[in-house]
Amino acid sequence: MDIKDIKAIIDLMKKNSITEFELERQDSKIRLKRGLNGGSPVVQYDEPGTAGVVPVLPPVAVAPAAPPPATGEIEVKSPMIGTFYRAPSPEAGSYVEIGTEINPESVVCIIEAMKVMNEIKAEVKGVITQVLVENAKPVEFGQPLFKVRPA
Repeated sequence: MDIKDIKAIIDLMKKNSITEFELERQDSKIRLKRGLNGGSPVVQYDEPGTAGVVPVLPPVAVAPAAPPPATGEIEVKSPMIGTFYRAPSPEAGSYVEIGTEINPESVVCIIEAMKVMNEIKAEVKGVITQVLVENAKPVEFGQPLFKVRPA
């Protein structure tokens, strides 16, 4: 398991108010426990031949959102690392297409992180003008997924 996976788990723990997480596989075991009252989380990761507790740095403050691009369009960005899916299943149609009107509660895609399917909401009102990511491709935190013309 690499550091990106661990960070994704920590983000999911924060998002879902989970205080402890443990995953055991044949060759490794990871246990995460969030500190109380905003304390730093602690990660315990054991593999054959290694063991230890590693403190995880407190979350980095996120800078305020940049102003919309000069075109007046707003970017819907990925809130996590994972795999981007445009539809709820391979047989289903896409959540949104170019020209689809959306509101802040509209689900625009799914991002799979650590085998958990996370519905991503638009958080803006407008019309989809561009889809910036191909279906089933990996995305990074903060990566633009869609462009929206505000309504």
